[in-house]
Amino acid sequence: MNRVIDLRSDTVTRPSPGMRDAMHRAEVGDDLMREDPTVRALEEASAEAMGKEDGLFVPSGTMANVVALLTHCQRGDEALAGSESHILHHEGMGAVVLGGLFVRSVQNDALGRIDPVEVQARLRPAWPRTAVVCLENTQNRCGGAAIPASDMRAVADVAHAAGAQVHVDGARIFNAAISLETDVRTLVVSADTVGFCFSKGLGAPVGSVLTGSREFIERAWFNRRLLGGSMRQSGVLAAAALWALEHNVERLAEDHANARRLAAAVAEMPHVEMDPAGTDSNLVFFTLNGVDGNDFRARLRDEGVLCSGTAPERIRMACHLDVTAQDIDAAIDKIARVLEAMPAAS
Repeated sequence: MNRVIDLRSDTVTRPSPGMRDAMHRAEVGDDLMREDPTVRALEEASAEAMGKEDGLFVPSGTMANVVALLTHCQRGDEALAGSESHILHHEGMGAVVLGGLFVRSVQNDALGRIDPVEVQARLRPAWPRTAVVCLENTQNRCGGAAIPASDMRAVADVAHAAGAQVHVDGARIFNAAISLETDVRTLVVSADTVGFCFSKGLGAPVGSVLTGSREFIERAWFNRRLLGGSMRQSGVLAAAALWALEHNVERLAEDHANARRLAAAVAEMPHVEMDPAGTDSNLVFFTLNGVDGNDFRARLRDEGVLCSGTAPERIRMACHLDVTAQDIDAAIDKIARVLEAMPAAS
């Protein structure tokens, strides 16, 4: 059977033998009672990595963001988020539905950044109060863009001066730090809270951690329970995440290198519009011109390469730990063959 090269997302990875062994050996307890030692070890290690006081293990990045917004805000408050943010487009507006909040957007530019001048103009002291400004790093819909610490700090300074907090959806924050050749603590030092994901580039099967002050995490713990996110012997899952934190961070650079090579090759192919210099991390985005995007995906699937996208002609390919350099070479050949054979769109 030919190997399928799955570039749909970095969430499709499978636990490695070392990770499975860590899960098998995990010491567990009842996390609802805060008695699971592996969960606590993960939360403490995650908080240390982000330079925050404490952490809270949750099942998903979406829950991390919803818990963060519910904890930062009272009913009737508002949050500001990027126009291309995951919070706005892909989380079912959970904080709005469940928390009675209002989420307004601030324009992300082509590089994923948010203008602090626009943030300042939109901040409101009351009726409703802007309680939190949400940043995303890397910025997924803007090509996996890595946002420098200086840009994050500029927005945070404006928010803090107006009395608002700053939350970072850092689902791929380690990708951002490696791309920018900095450490994560430096990157998020201006943020009050940070959530990050283990089931994307870090390769764990499930889970995210929300980090912040001890007082914030105590309140967030209640909101996690409110959402049904309190688990029992979840150290089995936390062990996988802890193993990922200890073993899979530095290797993200390999995914970035594969993504750059893929982007450079695809950019030279017919019907493709893209700037390969915009590939900051492990995500490759390009736009098809003159051919049907859904037809392209179907033909490429028949060749054994899977991809996704944010619109019919907007293609996304994600490199991850289950995709080798040899897979990238094979994918490049198959993408070229498919594009060369495609009829012009009517």
